[in-house]
Amino acid sequence: MPRNDQITRQWYLLKLLDGSQGRSLQDLAESVPDDYPKNSRTLRRDLEALEAVGFPLITERRNGVTRWRLMEGFRDIPALGFSATELMALLLSRSLLKPLEGTEIAESLDSALSKASAALPPQGHEYVRAMEQMFTVGLGPHKSYRAHKQTIDLISRAIDTRHTVQMRYYSASRDGISRREVDPYHLWFAAGGLYLIAFCHRRKEVLLFAVERIRSLTLTDHPYQMPLGFNVQEYVQDALNVMRGRRMDVELLSTRKAAAWVKDKIWHPSQNNQLLKAGRLKMRVTVADNDELVGWILSFASQVKVVAPEALRAKVREEAKKIFQEKF
Repeated sequence: MPRNDQITRQWYLLKLLDGSQGRSLQDLAESVPDDYPKNSRTLRRDLEALEAVGFPLITERRNGVTRWRLMEGFRDIPALGFSATELMALLLSRSLLKPLEGTEIAESLDSALSKASAALPPQGHEYVRAMEQMFTVGLGPHKSYRAHKQTIDLISRAIDTRHTVQMRYYSASRDGISRREVDPYHLWFAAGGLYLIAFCHRRKEVLLFAVERIRSLTLTDHPYQMPLGFNVQEYVQDALNVMRGRRMDVELLSTRKAAAWVKDKIWHPSQNNQLLKAGRLKMRVTVADNDELVGWILSFASQVKVVAPEALRAKVREEAKKIFQEKF
């Protein structure tokens, strides 16, 4: 399997070859971004890799120069025949992209959906409009990233090429802006927000950075290596939503009233439910100990109480008292 940077280069080459009359190695070298390899050997290897996975590349020799292009007709693939339910799922899924509006991935997917929509006959559009009256998607609270397209594009490039970035970052907890050098590992979309998982040179540890709080970002020419064994899913697995912290085994008890709907929702992958007599529910989860956990428990009001650990019981109790005591 190609590494991330190879995949990105090859995707960029495909975009250059898509719809062109043919590109020479020199043309391709002049068109790729400055931080991508431009030597002919690497470009030729990437083209061969694309052919190996099934992209129909054709080579033509003109005036002593070899040119590459996609086989004619490959770009204009005939429209697929969708069933009514497939059309509904495809076109209604457009609303799921709203949080990422303005970013390259959302624009590409939106373009694909628009082409699929254009292929529909008039009666097909009428059917989809009718289905929209029956079924919609509610995203809940989420952030907008339209104003952060350039930042997201730079982060994506830095992750693909494994280069350190310099950034000015606003810390909400400290209410101030700091300058940091970080090694970007991964972009993670969770709980309606987009987060950068990166190694912070200043703190000497892997941290989460909210993308919308990045005030400026510069790609450096300093390469980095991701530590062997680092796994993104393991890094975030204890987060209830986003925040990380010390792992803790939690046991909750819900009333019969709450159990009727609490049991039907997956709150965390570690969740284990046990129905008790009288319809109550015991839930066990292993999650990060932080304010996010306390707020989640309080969101159930009097319908859920903490059984264990005792330290969490005390923290929830104190926070509940503060609701009536604190002045803003």
